[in-house]
Amino acid sequence: MSLRITDDPAADDLLSSNPLALLIGMLLDQQVAMETAFAGPLKIQERTGSMDAATIAHDDPDDFAAAFSQSPAVHRFPGSMAKRVQSLCAAVEEDWDGDAANIWTRDGATVLKRLKALPGFGEQKAKIFLALLGEQRGYDGTGWREASAPYGEEGSFRSVADIVSPESLTKVREHKRAAKAAAKAGD
Repeated sequence: MSLRITDDPAADDLLSSNPLALLIGMLLDQQVAMETAFAGPLKIQERTGSMDAATIAHDDPDDFAAAFSQSPAVHRFPGSMAKRVQSLCAAVEEDWDGDAANIWTRDGATVLKRLKALPGFGEQKAKIFLALLGEQRGYDGTGWREASAPYGEEGSFRSVADIVSPESLTKVREHKRAAKAAAKAGD
């Protein structure tokens, strides 16, 4: 199943075929539009020539940050996000034999714990990514829906995990707007 997150077929193909690219896209998904975040791995690959954990982890930090900063920038905070991507890739190299897919080889609760241990992944980001794996990448570890709750709920439109079309993207955006409005009203 091919992901359809970015509205860029080449970026979506990379996300669909390269587990590290998908993990990096999720890492970048903060303070920018989802499409921008998940298009980031293709920009990184095009600018550095690699989408390999060890290669990225050991790239010269200044060169890597410069690649992030080229226009259009990979992220609105290119310097700090370049460091986070390199830290994430170092963890994948050291702890997961350089293969991001090794992270999601167990039951949902274990995978959630592994994701939360990654640099740049807190509770919410880890749950969203686990839901994305289960809903769109064929991950079927026992208890993944429970571990990713509420993001793994069937029929919900809460996050990138639920985006499979332009219509579902609109529903996710509407849900996020409503949640922000409700939070603001509660202030």
